[in-house]
Amino acid sequence: MNLQGVKVAVVGMARSGIAAVELLLEKGAQVTAIDAKQTTIANLAIPVLPQTADSFAGAELIVLSPGVPSDLDLLKSSPARVIGDLELASWFLEGDIIGITGSNGKTTTTALTGHILRESGISSQVGGNIGTPPCSMVESSKPGQWNVLELSSFQLETTDTFRPRIGAALNISPDHLDRHYTIENYAAQKARLFRNQLPGDTAVLNADDPWTVRFASQTKATAKWFSSAGAHRPGSWIESDQLIVDDEFLMPASEVPLRGIHNLENTMAAALMAGEAGASLAQIRDSVKTFPGVEHRLEFVRNVGGIDWYNDSKATNVDATLKALAAFPGKLWVILGGKDKDTDYSALREPLRAKAHAALLIGAAADKIERQLHGSVELIRSATLAAAIAETQRLARPGDTVLLAPACASFDQFKNFEHRGQEFKRLVGELRA
Repeated sequence: MNLQGVKVAVVGMARSGIAAVELLLEKGAQVTAIDAKQTTIANLAIPVLPQTADSFAGAELIVLSPGVPSDLDLLKSSPARVIGDLELASWFLEGDIIGITGSNGKTTTTALTGHILRESGISSQVGGNIGTPPCSMVESSKPGQWNVLELSSFQLETTDTFRPRIGAALNISPDHLDRHYTIENYAAQKARLFRNQLPGDTAVLNADDPWTVRFASQTKATAKWFSSAGAHRPGSWIESDQLIVDDEFLMPASEVPLRGIHNLENTMAAALMAGEAGASLAQIRDSVKTFPGVEHRLEFVRNVGGIDWYNDSKATNVDATLKALAAFPGKLWVILGGKDKDTDYSALREPLRAKAHAALLIGAAADKIERQLHGSVELIRSATLAAAIAETQRLARPGDTVLLAPACASFDQFKNFEHRGQEFKRLVGELRA
């Protein structure tokens, strides 16, 4: 793609937008940087303009950062082609792409897939919605290398020609409905991962999820299935507490060093993708055993006076919190709350009643969560994360577990879920038995 001299407007100057600006300048485009806050950004080669109609004047191409909605009013009157930073990066990335999406588990699965490839001596780099923005991966990409990308619905909704050689959809549950409005529209954005795949490509799909099952009919790629409920061929499943890949033994489920049935599913998906990329079953098995896990995802923080503290700040929707609850036998104190995403929290009622002493409610969504969970379990209004931690330490007893699994976004009180998780770990690190 020749962008020399093309007038391009990049909207949203967070990390992905800055990376897009830098790539476009390197490719010779005439770039305008736009942000609603018109902030000054150190080391950015061009000024940042306000998000007004005048700033878009003359643009031939508009590149949106993932945080910018594609139905932005200012875009409707522009004749320019509108894409996202993922689409832009895909025009220049060398090597094949593994794209991984889903409502939950995609960070763990992406990191695990990259870990398996690296440990197997297969050239790869990892990024996307995890760590390095796609546009920043272009310079380090090369022929014969795998680009392993975690992909959100925000990134996929602005793709056009993007094609992964291997694509995976782990699951679909209601999320980001404040932006996508309906689960049908949300699922449709996820399905875009597969629409440009060709015969000979691979679509790794969850056989137990009705939404991802539908994606098989929307791609020319060969479907490979994973399931925790029974055998699905070709694919991976659990049989007599053993992980099976295409009718061959992979490893005992007990040797997967991650909590919860959902992480067995993530492991099966990663094994299928790594196998397609050239890793042997022996290499996959050895690599899974050494995987350290992902920060902020069911991360053990410490034991204080016989009480375990776990950080699952990345549980930003109800389904993720349900998976976190399922990973523990009981005696839980669960910290819930944050910024609501037009979410129904009522699915948490029975699991909390079965496994939790109480739920401690923080943040802007506390009122809504309290209404929807009333009568299920003791609800303690704590307002802030620090207050919830202090109250829990006072109430919890040896043998209990404290779990941060908020079921909400973090933007009411924190910069992002990483900031929330880091603050949780800092505060827990300061506790005395």
